[in-house]
Amino acid sequence: MKKVSRRNFLSAISSSVIGLGMTHKTQASTLSASPQSEAAPPEINKYNPLGKTGIKVSDVSFGAISLFEPNVMRYAYDLGVNYFDTAESYLRTNSEKYIGQALKDVRDKVYITTKHRFPAPKEIKRGNIIKRVEASLQRMQTDYVDVALIHDLGDLSLLRNEELSAAYSRLKQQGKVRFTGFSTHNAKKTLAQAIQNDDTSTFTDTDVVLIIYNHLEGPAIESLLEKVRKKGIGTIAMKVFAGGKHGSLKSFISDKVSYPQAAIRWALSNKNVDCCIVTMSSYSHVEEYVAASNQPLDSVGVQAIDRYQKAAHNHYCRVSCQECLSACPHQVAVNEILRFSMYFEDYKMEKEAMRYYSELPESRKANACFSCSYASDNGCAAACPYGLDIRAKLQHAHRILSV
Repeated sequence: MKKVSRRNFLSAISSSVIGLGMTHKTQASTLSASPQSEAAPPEINKYNPLGKTGIKVSDVSFGAISLFEPNVMRYAYDLGVNYFDTAESYLRTNSEKYIGQALKDVRDKVYITTKHRFPAPKEIKRGNIIKRVEASLQRMQTDYVDVALIHDLGDLSLLRNEELSAAYSRLKQQGKVRFTGFSTHNAKKTLAQAIQNDDTSTFTDTDVVLIIYNHLEGPAIESLLEKVRKKGIGTIAMKVFAGGKHGSLKSFISDKVSYPQAAIRWALSNKNVDCCIVTMSSYSHVEEYVAASNQPLDSVGVQAIDRYQKAAHNHYCRVSCQECLSACPHQVAVNEILRFSMYFEDYKMEKEAMRYYSELPESRKANACFSCSYASDNGCAAACPYGLDIRAKLQHAHRILSV
């Protein structure tokens, strides 16, 4: 694939790209040149070691959960991004296909992560795992993946599964996987487990972790993050935009500051974060986010974050919180459902969000929330430390996510 120029890129995809925040018009920013200017585009200017892997990754890296045009990914590479994160489940495997289309001719110059979810431990078989990873490699048109993560772990008990461990050990021996680890939406629990001295997992190695880290949720795990990093485990931040609500909160939109850049800078200001992955669904996203590379969080950025926190405080469900789960008598998957709702409304991933919701067991969906009288008394609403009307949000989520 040839290098993509700004003019050719715009003419080729201006009418085809759909993704995170596309309803939000990119604003001019005092933090960087406007993506619409004719100045030279920004470039990555910092690469950090990813734990003890020996890999050096761009501090601002590419998340491919919402992508419909390989040229977007290639443009990010042209601006210096060298780390790309995808998953078997993203866009029903199409995200992995876009990785191959965009990067196959520069494979030796980039690092790729893909993820696989294993929700039913009893059904895990090493042969099936190997086949799934090999299918991912085929879609990505590569012989190996740099990092293979177990996707969306709530705790590390799954890593004790001998079939899982044997499968990834075999893949490493074959050179099809270089490093392993996990992604999680429950970093408080999983990071604590990962740093235990008496680690009981039989998983090959935890070389890399992918965690939620943003200005609304990050402070609660910073001590754990420091300990994980001291063990030499690579640390990658996701969901750094704290819900990405800046495009829908009209009172927040400003032509003076780029909140996403401020949020990226906040995450990267922690020396224990090796890089952050941000969803780059469009040409303007690539330029805006890359411009935050190796830039300090200044007073303008702090003001943007402060304004966002005030505007989003009572709207954003902290996915990693989970305080309300034990208060629900119906075992509703509260944080997962509200995460899917976030994908639908804020990330503009409507079809994917609906698919994720449809895959939940019926018993864990929000149907029960319409007749529940427990919520407002001493149930989920009372349990939420941030004052969110959980029941109303779940009812709304069920309406928009149901087919």
